[in-house]
Amino acid sequence: MRKLAKIAAVLLLAAGIAAGAAIWWAHDWLQTPIAGLRASTVFEIAKGSSLRTVANDLHHRGLLDQPRVWIGWARVTQRSGGLKAGEYALQPGLTPRKLLELLSSGAVLLHSVTFVEGSTFADLREQLRTNSAVRNDYGNRSDDDIMRGLGAPGVHPEGQFFPDTYHFPRGTTDLALMTMAYQRMKSELDLAWQDRDPSLPLASPYEVLILASVVEKETAVARERPQVAGVFIERLQRGMRLQTDPTVIYGIGLRYDGNIRRADLLRDTPYNTYTRSGLPPTPIALPGAGALRAAARPEMTGALFFVATGEPDGTHFFSTTLEQHQAAVQRYLRRLRQRPVN
Repeated sequence: MRKLAKIAAVLLLAAGIAAGAAIWWAHDWLQTPIAGLRASTVFEIAKGSSLRTVANDLHHRGLLDQPRVWIGWARVTQRSGGLKAGEYALQPGLTPRKLLELLSSGAVLLHSVTFVEGSTFADLREQLRTNSAVRNDYGNRSDDDIMRGLGAPGVHPEGQFFPDTYHFPRGTTDLALMTMAYQRMKSELDLAWQDRDPSLPLASPYEVLILASVVEKETAVARERPQVAGVFIERLQRGMRLQTDPTVIYGIGLRYDGNIRRADLLRDTPYNTYTRSGLPPTPIALPGAGALRAAARPEMTGALFFVATGEPDGTHFFSTTLEQHQAAVQRYLRRLRQRPVN
């Protein structure tokens, strides 16, 4: 009987030692950088994936040599049901323990799309359509369908989306991204309208948006935007036509080939500000914050005209009289003729 008791004690001791050794080994393994992770790797957890499915996927990709231990640790730490779907950036040096924490954190890899200042709604739609990380639910839908989806039925889409870089996880829908940009523009436009010059002869935030889009297309020089806006406000106040080429180009649409001809300036369209007075009926591009502020608080210098200087910095010469403007145009033309022909 004593002999059996001794044998049992030895076996229990051996089992305890083995269990301790196993725990120590597992603990050490969890803290050791993953050997198969030699370069930055993107790993995706599909929606609805179980812990076992994720562990097996990692194992098959050579990123987890002990999936059962990893599963056990997830259950012990109560993370077995907490893995978040999405893409994750796995970096060399990551341990199995940190891997579990990462996949439970929801800190998914973010992609980006940039809507450029001065681009059009058609450009925005093309950027979304060609971005492989975007789920294009509205890629083949009409502009009207999109605006209905945004809760703005009947609103013209041009100019309604704020140009910026937006970050998002893979699989985000095109409508979700447009919603971000649409809400951001509403916020930025509201700020500009609240801070507007009280003497501004514009009746609504939408008219500020229209003018801002024209300013955005007329100059890429930030410090000039208030001056350009001031020229257009001065013209509106005096009952003069805006006579701005970007509106004509927008009215030409897909037929525009890079040149504005005299016939284009004479051909009447809703966007031809040479033949029609006042603002065009809608924005003609996506204006940024600088253009919105300029339209709401223009710099009134009395200037009625501006023309490019021909300098590489893209600046303009502003004139208060037609004679000054004509002289500035001649200087610009001389500068063009003096440029070397490539």
